[in-house]
Amino acid sequence: MKDKIFSMLGFAMKSGNVVTGESTCLIHIKKNVVHLVIVAEDASENTKKLFKNKAAHRNIPYRIYGSKSSLGENIGKSDRATIAIKDRGFARKLIEYIDGR
Repeated sequence: MKDKIFSMLGFAMKSGNVVTGESTCLIHIKKNVVHLVIVAEDASENTKKLFKNKAAHRNIPYRIYGSKSSLGENIGKSDRATIAIKDRGFARKLIEYIDGR
């Protein structure tokens, strides 16, 4: 299942539907153009809390998944603690895979 999730993240990145980094993700969340927020398991508690609250406030699904290095590696970047998905289809499929449905 991990392979499906990471390959889906790679496809989303290549299609331009991924936003990474704390400040960039926050900007896109505030613009209400994000359909899923993913935070790394090894992100700080403050980061997890911040994004959980921001996502809940805007009714955006929020998941904790993977490590910073695995998230970054699978989108072709350095370590990333936060990733936001802008496409509804990618977001729906990723939620399905992460939740194990």
